[in-house]
Amino acid sequence: MPQYEHTCMIRGDGGRTIRTVLDRICDKWTLLIVATLDQKRLRFTDLHRQIPGISQRMLTLTLRNLERDGLVSRTVYAEVPPRVEYALTPNGRSLIPPALALADWAIEHIADIEASRTAYETRGGRPSRPAAPLPPAAEPG
Repeated sequence: MPQYEHTCMIRGDGGRTIRTVLDRICDKWTLLIVATLDQKRLRFTDLHRQIPGISQRMLTLTLRNLERDGLVSRTVYAEVPPRVEYALTPNGRSLIPPALALADWAIEHIADIEASRTAYETRGGRPSRPAAPLPPAAEPG
């Protein structure tokens, strides 16, 4: 059955190889960093400013892992003060098309996914994550 050959590739080593790669590239911060670096090299502070919600620690850890995996390059310039820039490597750049395909899929199917979640919860299923509390209402001034 040739239509199922790809599943054998995924399960070939019990899924260990693909899980390690997917754990890295499917992380929400990784995709945001890769998308932000798609157009140009950026310094750490510029990258941090352009990715809302990421802490400096998480940005540092994610960049370090992306550099280790060969998806991002780090260039240090011998200047005072020192300047460090990050850029996508060719492997990192090759992640853009599948990431965009995944984003397109998510946009195309979000209404169906949200309807399924609502139906599940209506049947008595529990939400996968508790809803974030609403901010307090502003008092009329």
